[in-house]
Amino acid sequence: MKLPVKSLDELKHAAEQLVAFGGSEKIFLFYGDMGAGKTTLIKSLCENLGVNEPATSPTFSIVNEYQGTLSKIYHFDFYRLKNQSEALDLGYEEYFYSGNYCFIEWPEKIPDLLPDHYIRVDVEVVSDNERLLTFTKI
Repeated sequence: MKLPVKSLDELKHAAEQLVAFGGSEKIFLFYGDMGAGKTTLIKSLCENLGVNEPATSPTFSIVNEYQGTLSKIYHFDFYRLKNQSEALDLGYEEYFYSGNYCFIEWPEKIPDLLPDHYIRVDVEVVSDNERLLTFTKI
């Protein structure tokens, strides 16, 4: 599914569509260049799922935990990992297989640890104010 987003106002609708597209799948992997808007999209997803606190990038903590309306939400940013063993040390399996939402930025840093099934979200910069989101069920 491809979805153009031309403003921050359209992001709320995009988040609703992504959650609906995912259905019962709770693992979402986000691909895109630095500054493409992955974290901004995840913030909208958290709002859509009932998180009342501000969602922030877990760049230094690697994972942030939020409480949504129906479940916990784990937001990962693996950009700073030096190798996959750091994700193992973090206990990634407990998060990934918890049945809660997991939003994962920079999953290319942990290629051997990815689950078999997930939603792939590609965020492509079209212009300063426009992104093209592509959702794929894997």
